[in-house]
Amino acid sequence: MKMGQHLVENLDIESDFCQESSICLLLVFPNFYAMAGPAPSIAEFSRRMKLVHFSHVLIFCSLQSLCNNTAVASNEAPYYDASAYTQCEPYPVAPLYGGGIIRNPGFDDGTNGWTSFGSASVALQIQSQDNGNKYLVASNRQESFHSPAQTLGNLRQDVKYALSAWVQVRLGNSALVTATVGMDNVSFTCAGNVHATTGCWSFLKGGFVPDWSPSYSWLYFESNNTNVEILVDSVSLQPFTDDEWRLQQEERIAMKRKKKAIVHVTDLKGDRLENAEVIVKQKSRQFPFGSAIAKTILGNEPYQRWFVKRFNTAVFENELKWYTTEPKQGKLNYSLADEMLAFCNANSISARGHNIFWEDPRYIPSWVISLDKEQLQQAVSRRIESLVNRYAGNFINWDVSNELLHYSFYEDKLGPNASDFFFEAAQEIDPWTPMFMNDYNIIETCDDSQGTVDSYIEKLQELRNSGRVIEGIGLESHFSKPNIPLMRAVLDKFSALDLPIWLTEVDVSSKFDQQTQARYLEQILREGFSYPAVEGILMWSALHSYGCYQMCLTDNAFNNLAAGDMVDRLLDDWTTRLRGATDENGFFKFEGFLGDYDLVALYGTKNVSKTCTLRELDRDGVEHIFIQI
Repeated sequence: MKMGQHLVENLDIESDFCQESSICLLLVFPNFYAMAGPAPSIAEFSRRMKLVHFSHVLIFCSLQSLCNNTAVASNEAPYYDASAYTQCEPYPVAPLYGGGIIRNPGFDDGTNGWTSFGSASVALQIQSQDNGNKYLVASNRQESFHSPAQTLGNLRQDVKYALSAWVQVRLGNSALVTATVGMDNVSFTCAGNVHATTGCWSFLKGGFVPDWSPSYSWLYFESNNTNVEILVDSVSLQPFTDDEWRLQQEERIAMKRKKKAIVHVTDLKGDRLENAEVIVKQKSRQFPFGSAIAKTILGNEPYQRWFVKRFNTAVFENELKWYTTEPKQGKLNYSLADEMLAFCNANSISARGHNIFWEDPRYIPSWVISLDKEQLQQAVSRRIESLVNRYAGNFINWDVSNELLHYSFYEDKLGPNASDFFFEAAQEIDPWTPMFMNDYNIIETCDDSQGTVDSYIEKLQELRNSGRVIEGIGLESHFSKPNIPLMRAVLDKFSALDLPIWLTEVDVSSKFDQQTQARYLEQILREGFSYPAVEGILMWSALHSYGCYQMCLTDNAFNNLAAGDMVDRLLDDWTTRLRGATDENGFFKFEGFLGDYDLVALYGTKNVSKTCTLRELDRDGVEHIFIQI
């Protein structure tokens, strides 16, 4: 028996009603589909009911109804389900979308539809928990890929497949379990992973996009730890076409990034004016969007004009890092960072503080590497005191310990609590600036066993449990070919923590040609901008004489490259410019992206200008703007 939403606890509905209508109950939650926060608490619900739950609707269907293996009881595609769980649960929740295209997703029909992958000796068993919940167990595993599997039929090229499952391991404390999709014996795609433990169920969420329409494909769950048994339940795989995905992105954007407004136009007596012309022009955006900059922007007026025209946020590529500000011990030099911050301030551009420490020893000053433990402790204390005191209040957030999941120089030298000290000391000096973790390969791929969403969350929770206030999630976002369903699934799990998420260093590998880079970058930016918990996006495109790290937006003559043209098109799409006339009530109604606006009202020979701001606070309300002519 699966677990359901707390809203249906003790719910009892006559089965003949369900037979007659197929849909027993429809509960609509306005605007809920735009939320991607933690799932409500869960409780048991009736054995004869299955839950097919979306982010904006909950549909409860009888087992005898048409909902079995059907996402919705209509011809419309289901709305993407943003449900996510970061805690290990005693029982799994029912499969999302009723399992989607997965056969027998909850194992109510034994092992029907399922097989063992990799070896005939892998034993598959259906077992039950104390509440009657059934699940699949793969035992006698000799290789990592020996696992439970299901053949998938008719996967289609470029369709986005959203995957989820509940996973547990036995005969070991924990293991990384990966969902893999094999296609035509030539491609094996990581579609998601989870740190599974013994005694409770962990939620795996991911997805994939086939590069072609395979003639044969299968889904299986593997682990490099061959000692463990793999337990699987509530498996779901739901397809979305590009059009369906894009439409839902646009709906999320409208809900999160826009606000409704009514312009009231009257004469000086207060009488409403019909057919007054109203011009609406957005002059700045609230959403932080920008790029890295380097010292090359200093004194380079064409570069500065190009940057300021487009972006409201920046990050210094290397000029704040320790090897730049103190290349020799005791020889501090903040001149480049000071000048770059002055440029940002002069042009109303916010900047991130990147970074206080970088764990990768390749980018730590050589003199720091050679210090003993006591000397190193003194050096890091001086670094925090000097850097954070100098720039306290100047940056919108700090990357405190960069790439902590992949490297551990300071922890190895100073002890496991080194990063805890870094956050504590920085927060004490600059308590009003949010402190971030920042790492890579979290949303870019699931092939990196160190860069997993669960390892990030575990480290973040470890720091918070020790008393640190971690106020933001930094995701570097250095992509090869993006897996957008996986990206969203990882964001879903982070969103359950209710912390702001930033995409901090977005780019696409230079192994692709410029047109392909632009196409992939558009997919990433659209997904990030549409995701409700993402509160800022920065690209890693600082320009040098030799080009950029991986991806440039412009050449050195400031002629846009393909990626730059694409960014300009997106910025134009995400900017509100309107012209129209007031109705019989003297109203001009519009929905605008959050930010600052110039408005002009014209009536006869008269015109009046006004400024206003559409703010995120009270975004669900309506902004009323009054203009008298």
